[in-house]
Amino acid sequence: MIETLFFDALRSAVGPTAASYALLAVGLNLHFGYTGLLNFGQVGFMLVGAYGMAITVSVFGGPLWLGVIVGVLAAVVLSLLLGAPTLRLRADYLAITTIAAGEILRFLVRNTGSDALTGSVFGLRQFAGDFYALSPFPPGDYLGPLRFNANRLWVTLVGWGLVTLLSLLVWALMRSPWGRVLRSIREDEDAARSLGKNVFLFKMQSLILGGVIGAIGGMVFVLALQNLTPEMFLPQVTFFAFAIMILGGTGTVLGPTLGAVVFWFLLTGLQSGIRSVVDSGAIPGVAGGQAVGAVSLIAVGLLLMVLMIRRPQGVLGNREELRLDVS
Repeated sequence: MIETLFFDALRSAVGPTAASYALLAVGLNLHFGYTGLLNFGQVGFMLVGAYGMAITVSVFGGPLWLGVIVGVLAAVVLSLLLGAPTLRLRADYLAITTIAAGEILRFLVRNTGSDALTGSVFGLRQFAGDFYALSPFPPGDYLGPLRFNANRLWVTLVGWGLVTLLSLLVWALMRSPWGRVLRSIREDEDAARSLGKNVFLFKMQSLILGGVIGAIGGMVFVLALQNLTPEMFLPQVTFFAFAIMILGGTGTVLGPTLGAVVFWFLLTGLQSGIRSVVDSGAIPGVAGGQAVGAVSLIAVGLLLMVLMIRRPQGVLGNREELRLDVS
């Protein structure tokens, strides 16, 4: 049984869901870890990216590449709408605006009035065909005990390939003059402004780039599932991304990737283990999938609390990266 639990957890930790959450955390890390922007609505960028792609392909019959472009442009527009009125103000205004925007968008796409475009509560399907038609893998099972079928292997490779490329992009940008300005804004935006830097413009650029990365994560997420519904974009998705970023190390290039792997390994492993124990009747009063999920999240939360007490900078993080606004 232990071997089965281990491979179940490993399958989740290296699968497309973990890759999509790694992309969310990479974008969030650019916002919070490098620029100091408190974005509680990363799920909103995930939503507009996923729906932009799916609506273009499923509703209007467009090609997949056009759907990807529409999803990216939707993330840019959302960034401009959120950033223009808030980035000149205190950080908490951006936090309030983004978390509200994520929920507003979710209710808009699930509203019956938008059924023709978004499918309302039933969502959209039949938008992943062109993507899987590009797969070079013949039908069958791959990766031994992980048992990835051809489609899952294809979307997993694409997902982690995007994580690698975008992480390298962030690594290069953070070592450029542009990245150094972002770090200075995070530490003391008044000092950056006194040196002649347009703080608002740099914040907006960071918000746009991180939002686009989050939108790409949303596309990978729904391509792996081959359908999407509004309930996939609950606020807790953003907080999972925050947990992943902090677990791996805030303000580090590899932190979001490592955090996603560890987070999904722990969550899936605990869910499988607790479900086995519950099915055996060893925990009285606990039954059903929802109870197992809740207990698993509590256990993961406790483990993260222990990590934050013992190593608040995360696995790969530098303690200095957490010292914002140091006088």
